[in-house]
Amino acid sequence: SSLCYLKANCIIVKYVFLLPYSASHVVVSLVKNYPNYLIINLDKGDICEPDFIKQLFKTEKIDIVLHFAAQTHVDLSFWHALEFTYVNVYGTNVLVAAAHEANVEKFVYVSTDEVYGGSTDKEFDESSPKRPTNPYASSKAAAECFVQSYWERYQFPVVITRSSNVYGPHQYPEKVIPKFISLLQQNRKCCIHGSGLQKRNFLYATDVVEAFLTVLKEGKPGEIYNIGTNFEMSIAQLAKELIHLIKKTSSESEMEHWMDYVKDRPTNDLRYPMNSEKMHNLGWRPKVPWKEGIKKTIEWYKENFHNWKNSEKALEPFPVTEPFAQLSGP
Repeated sequence: SSLCYLKANCIIVKYVFLLPYSASHVVVSLVKNYPNYLIINLDKGDICEPDFIKQLFKTEKIDIVLHFAAQTHVDLSFWHALEFTYVNVYGTNVLVAAAHEANVEKFVYVSTDEVYGGSTDKEFDESSPKRPTNPYASSKAAAECFVQSYWERYQFPVVITRSSNVYGPHQYPEKVIPKFISLLQQNRKCCIHGSGLQKRNFLYATDVVEAFLTVLKEGKPGEIYNIGTNFEMSIAQLAKELIHLIKKTSSESEMEHWMDYVKDRPTNDLRYPMNSEKMHNLGWRPKVPWKEGIKKTIEWYKENFHNWKNSEKALEPFPVTEPFAQLSGP
């Protein structure tokens, strides 16, 4: 069904998409299935340029903003907290202000389950307090507050989503699943932070695409939606699963041979269990089983790892990056 419900008589609906990993799959899906849509894609740096953003909204009739753009890697955020604050908080403020001024019909802010902080037992629902424990999550929580304030003050139609970890083809190998796959395919060990007992919930990319399309169509202004899954796995178990699939072994001792335990990050939440009943009530549930999703992901990295720029750097136990040179804010 067409998303032209936003403008009943339109032929072209114009969107702004801001593009990290999960957004790339959303864009591909829309380009494939809705060829009459005009999609404008911006980078995380573009949103920090207020004059450019204002001009964009003046010259293009933008109906929907899907705001994915962010600095996202938790490990990196400990060393470059200022950059994360600048892009994720200031950039979001620039974007939501311009969208409000342009009377955009819906503004979807894509946040993360990490704003809740960790939990060993209690499930988080959308009303749970935000208790972020790393600079990345803190910057996303702060940005949420800016976005939500536009609903509270102006009734500007914002929607906030918080999703579990996304995996699948095309993901830059600094993230844990593509990193472990790429290391093993190069006959290198999986680098596991700390005990490896930390658990994460993993959603396949196409399921997340369906979630965002559902939010676009059914999401209510002013609401927050958890996009989660009950599928949960410890990082150590993840490594063993991938070793089994790539190295074709079920031997516990041989699996341990391919696992290298390294120093933990400064904080590492144990779990992010979320209740996603609100999304279920909109008609969305994850569909892709782990075995199917991880098989497709492994196959993709066999052929495509070296297409990434600086892909080898991404496989280090901790990020290896150039320092953030300067801030060019207001």
